[in-house]
Amino acid sequence: MLSQDVTVILPEIMLAIWAMIALMAGAYGPGDKLASALTWATAGVLAVLGLISGFGVGEATAFNGGFVSDGFSRFAKVVVLFGAAIMLILSDGYMRRHDLAKFEYPVLIALATLGMMVMVSAGDLMVLYMGLELQSLALYVIAAFRRDSLRSTEAGLKYFVLGALSSGLLLYGASLVYGYSGSTKFSAIAEVAADGGSLGMLFGLAFLCAGLAFKISAAPFHMWTPDVYEGAPTPVTGFFATAPKAAAAALFARVLYDGFGGAVADWQQILAFLAVASMFLGSIAAIGQTNLKRLMAYSSIAHMGFALVGLAAGTEEGARSLLIYLAIYVSMNIGVFAFILTMERDGKPVTEISDLAGLSKARPGQALAMAALFFSLAGIPPLVGFFGKWFVFMAAVEAGLTPLAAAGAVASVIGAFYYLRVIKIMYFDEAGQGLTGSMPLVHGLALGVSALIMGVGWLPVVNLFGVPVLAEAAAASLFH
Repeated sequence: MLSQDVTVILPEIMLAIWAMIALMAGAYGPGDKLASALTWATAGVLAVLGLISGFGVGEATAFNGGFVSDGFSRFAKVVVLFGAAIMLILSDGYMRRHDLAKFEYPVLIALATLGMMVMVSAGDLMVLYMGLELQSLALYVIAAFRRDSLRSTEAGLKYFVLGALSSGLLLYGASLVYGYSGSTKFSAIAEVAADGGSLGMLFGLAFLCAGLAFKISAAPFHMWTPDVYEGAPTPVTGFFATAPKAAAAALFARVLYDGFGGAVADWQQILAFLAVASMFLGSIAAIGQTNLKRLMAYSSIAHMGFALVGLAAGTEEGARSLLIYLAIYVSMNIGVFAFILTMERDGKPVTEISDLAGLSKARPGQALAMAALFFSLAGIPPLVGFFGKWFVFMAAVEAGLTPLAAAGAVASVIGAFYYLRVIKIMYFDEAGQGLTGSMPLVHGLALGVSALIMGVGWLPVVNLFGVPVLAEAAAASLFH
C-alpha cells in the first residue's frame, strides 16, 4: 500500500521537503544573507533525521522491494547524516570568512545526503542509480563551488567527466545483470547468482564493481581524488572525505551481499585486487605529498582499501568490520578537517604541511589532538584507528584471506611513515611563518572530541562506544 511505502521512506521525504523549502527561502528571500541560518538549520534537520534513523527497529520494504529499511541501512544512515551535519556546521565560519556563503551550499549538501540515504537503502538497480546520481550531481556542483578559482573549476570539471564515465560503466554493468537475470531487484538477482549465473552476468558484476569503485575512489579508479580534494574549497573536501565515502562503501556492501551473496567467489577476487591496489597506492603515493589536502586524498584511497578488505571477506563478520571501520574513519576525518578548516595566515587559507612546523610550541593543545588523530589514522595501538584495521583484518583471516590481511598490514606500516612525518614536522621542525588567527569554539570542540574518542575508545569500560555491538546487529540484518 502507498501509505505503508510512504511511512518507510518518511525520513527521505522529510529531507526532500526541507531541501525544497530551503531552496525557495533562498531564491525568493534575502538570498545569500540566509546562507548561515540555512546552514545551521539544515545541519539540525540532518541531526534530527539521524536520531530518527538510529531509533528505528525491524525491517520493512517499500515499492515492491525497491527500497529496504533494515538495521544495515539505518546504521549507515546514522553515520552519513551525523557526518554531513557536523561537516556542514564546521564549514559555516570558513564560508563566511572567504566570501563563499551562498544559500545553495546547504541545499546541495541536503540533496547529496538525500541521495546517500536512498543509496544505502536500495533494493533495486534502478533505485541504486537514482540515489547515486542524486548524490553525484550535487557533489559535481559543490566541487566547483568557488567559481572565481581556476583550480576549483578544474576540480569540478574533472570530477564531472570521470563521474560520468563511472556512471556509464555502472549502467552498462546493470544492463548486463538485468539482461542475464531478468530482473533489476537484488532479491531476484541473488536467486540467479546462487544458481551459478552466467559469463554475461559475471561481466555485468565486474562493470558494477568498477563503477562503484569510482565512487569510493578505490585504485585504479582513483584518479579524480587528489585533484578534486586539492582544488575544491576545504569545506567541500572535508565533506567528500566523510559522508559520501561511508555511503558509497555501504552501497557496495548492499549490492554485493544482497544481490550477489551467492556468488562470493566471483566478486571476492575483484575486491581483493581493488583492496591491495588501493592500500599500496594510497600508502606509497602519499609519501611525497607536500599539500595536506592532497595527502588526505591519498589517505582516503588507502583507507577505502582497508575497508574493502573487510568487504572482501563476504561474511557477516566482514560486513560488521566494514561498518565499524566506516564509523571510525568518519570520526577521524571530522577531527582532522576541523583543524584544516582553521589553517590560515593573514586571513588566507593555507594547506601546506610545512605550515604546521612549530605547531606544538604555538598551539600545544591542537598539536596534541592532531597527533592523536594521525596516530589513529596510522593504526598505531592502542588508539581506536588500530581496532578498525584489526576488525577488517580478522574478518579476512577468518574468511581464509590471510594473504590479503598480511598485505594490509604491510601497507599500514608503509602508510604510517607519512602520518608520522606530519607529527615530526609539528613537534621537531623549526617554526616558519606559522599560522595566524584563532580556532573557533565549534572547531575546537570537534577536534577535541574526535581526538578524545580516538584516545579513550579502546578502554574496556568504553568498548568503542558500543559501535561493534550496533554494527553486529546491523550486519545480521543484512544477512537475515
